[in-house]
Amino acid sequence: MELPTNFTRDVIMKAPTSDIMGSMTRSILTLGSYDKEKESLEIPNVLRQSMQLIAAFPMLAVYAYHAYCHYEKNESMYIHRPEKDLSIAENFLRLLRPDTKFTELEARVLDIALLLHMEHGGGNNSTFTTRVVTSSGSDTYSVISAAMSSLKGKKHGGANLMVMNMMDDIKSHVKDYEDEEEIASYLSKILKKEAFDQKGLIYGMGHAVYSISDPRERVFKGFVEQLARDKGREKDMTLYNNIEKIAPKLIAKQRQIFKGVSPNIDFYSGFVYDMLDIPRELYTPLFAIARIVGWSAHRLEELI
Repeated sequence: MELPTNFTRDVIMKAPTSDIMGSMTRSILTLGSYDKEKESLEIPNVLRQSMQLIAAFPMLAVYAYHAYCHYEKNESMYIHRPEKDLSIAENFLRLLRPDTKFTELEARVLDIALLLHMEHGGGNNSTFTTRVVTSSGSDTYSVISAAMSSLKGKKHGGANLMVMNMMDDIKSHVKDYEDEEEIASYLSKILKKEAFDQKGLIYGMGHAVYSISDPRERVFKGFVEQLARDKGREKDMTLYNNIEKIAPKLIAKQRQIFKGVSPNIDFYSGFVYDMLDIPRELYTPLFAIARIVGWSAHRLEELI
């Protein structure tokens, strides 16, 4: 999909902001004004709208980020066009990087990340929002904008960013990534609200539904390890592995949780984005790029 003529200049570039999710939401609503069949709830029309938005999301996210970097951070401006023969993951990396280059492994791991974040049930906040607003008879652009506003919340779409902030803190306090006692000692301080953000949470651990394991994390981890070896990040991978091993036991013991605690997919997704040199401002927008596929499926199901 190509954006309407001058859309990038007149809509995205005119209001640069570090709030990329907000910029995307504004762009989604504006795209509705270009659609002559905006209000039609016929299934073929909603399917068309959904597919067009899925295709447009990487551009909306990356172009908004470039505008922010240029106008707010005084950095160079470059805008690449997507290639029709490339996947969503490949085009995202192409649009983001100055030289448009990426490796097959980088694109493959990002593709897996997007696939696993696409959807895992209808009970999460943004998908519930999608179904509620759809049930009111609203148009596709308004529905997806509402879902974006829900996903933007730190308790929903910002989970992997909180993991990265926590990992930065752990790295600044733990000297030996192989010393399980040192790691356990600092994780205990986090749980006791004596360290990091004083919330008593080890982010990336536990899930409202998955207790024995998060199947998405189990699938994802193998690809994370491949990318870590390729990027020379084995030391960081060791730290992640040790936290994955230690944290569930500490949480279960301190919180008296007997159903089981396991890492969720957000524990590793931020690490992957970091290895791909994706800026943190784009972590939640990447979640949206994946999740809009699930939102669209739920919208169509609600209409049917």
